[in-house]
Amino acid sequence: MSSVRAIRGATQAAANTSQAIGDATKELLLEILKANNLSPDEVISVIFTVSPDLNAAFPAGSARELGFSEVPLICSVEIDVPGALERTIRVMAHVETSLSKSEISHIYLGAAKSLRRDIAQ
Repeated sequence: MSSVRAIRGATQAAANTSQAIGDATKELLLEILKANNLSPDEVISVIFTVSPDLNAAFPAGSARELGFSEVPLICSVEIDVPGALERTIRVMAHVETSLSKSEISHIYLGAAKSLRRDIAQ
């Protein structure tokens, strides 16, 4: 039986460019899908946030290129906390899955692993 689950993740873009934001977003989403044995059809919605220093592109645009065309997506800016990790893209994906909460793989890539050492793979 399927349940609705939330999957968290984050990564760091190499630069504040459309290409770097797109590449980082795609890598993160593909890792989330792979680790949780999902397809875009099983994704209900995705909330993206970016650190205030990223404004060259919307992460949602890159998600559409991966087949998320029927998935509601929204982007927002994180709180500008002094000392926070720069160039960070965060994701909260709501999905339909048969995985239990404890079986969900939350994906933190590169320097973003420091954000959630408790659940980073």
